[in-house]
Amino acid sequence: MKHQKHAAIARPNYGTFGKNEWAILGTPCGNIQQLSRELIHSLSSNWKMAYVDADHKQPEGSSLQAAFRSGAQLEYTDKITHHRFEVDQDMGPFQYRPMFNNVDAVIVNGNHFSASRQVVVIDPRKEESLSRKLDRLTDVQLILLAEGVTEPYPFLKENISNIEEIPVLKLADIEGIIAFFKYKMQNAPPPLNGLVLAGGKSQRMGEDKGLLDFHGMPQRQFAARLLDDFCEKTFLSFRPDQMGESPIDFPALQDTFIGLGPMGAILSAFREKPDVAWLVVACDLPLLDQSVLDFLVKNRNPSQMATAFRSPVNAFPEPLIAIWEPRSYPVLLQFLAQGYSCPRKVLINSPVELLEAPNPLALKNVNTPEELAEVRERLKKHF
Repeated sequence: MKHQKHAAIARPNYGTFGKNEWAILGTPCGNIQQLSRELIHSLSSNWKMAYVDADHKQPEGSSLQAAFRSGAQLEYTDKITHHRFEVDQDMGPFQYRPMFNNVDAVIVNGNHFSASRQVVVIDPRKEESLSRKLDRLTDVQLILLAEGVTEPYPFLKENISNIEEIPVLKLADIEGIIAFFKYKMQNAPPPLNGLVLAGGKSQRMGEDKGLLDFHGMPQRQFAARLLDDFCEKTFLSFRPDQMGESPIDFPALQDTFIGLGPMGAILSAFREKPDVAWLVVACDLPLLDQSVLDFLVKNRNPSQMATAFRSPVNAFPEPLIAIWEPRSYPVLLQFLAQGYSCPRKVLINSPVELLEAPNPLALKNVNTPEELAEVRERLKKHF
């Protein structure tokens, strides 16, 4: 049996910079920069865009040289309209990914950097250069023909097995190229899984809140059935000592971040499946119904870190009836590393799509016997 030195943890599907990235290569940098500007201008109204390039000609007397001549490794400048960080250290994928975590797509100058997906331009001026970059062509998704060119080079046909299936456009067909990227982005949102938080100890209630019966079955099962109408797969989050209690039609997901409450459950879900979004619901929301979840899902904004309702009690985001996007996983870990285990604090200090609940009563949770009695009365009266 082969010895495995490290734990087998599911890794997010990152490229060099992020989950959605395209390197444009095969033509002079001026063409790449112009095409990138066109793409970003057209796509930025719907998605958060980023651009990656290299500039090897640092002008004399620049702020970068001035700052680092005195020994600084990092300089931050608030430019009022934007923020600027200048860093004097080695950079690679492990440094890039957190920096690009909040964007939806990254356009990369492929003459200088690699990316997980590629747009190859057939331009005779860069034919020899492209022939030396064949190892970067791991997932070519679009081929662009420069003026006067009618087909890809023979060496590309030999090295790209599915080249006949790859769309081909003219480099001058800006509208067609933009339409291609819009189609890709519209189909980019990650799938949605459901997570019912059933691992609490219910100390104030004095009995397991997930087992309370409001609708003819344990509440945790009722909540899972609600979520299952909107999610590809629904899980019940349990403490390790609860494993084996899950209803037969819903799998259990064990809390592997022990002692962190709901934040630990959310992190455990992302640890298991880091490339899906999680529709998270607490098991103590007996007034929650399908219409409220339908409103949440229809107004989901995958460009934000999460989509949540504003609490009718204090106007803060409600973290336990919310959609947490995959990009929230590293952010949750960053907050944890700084000593914070409150998912609401994460939402308050992060870019979030905040919604007004169509039925604020649906957000009411039940923590004590007094609240339990009140909710049962409401249910008798149909709210």
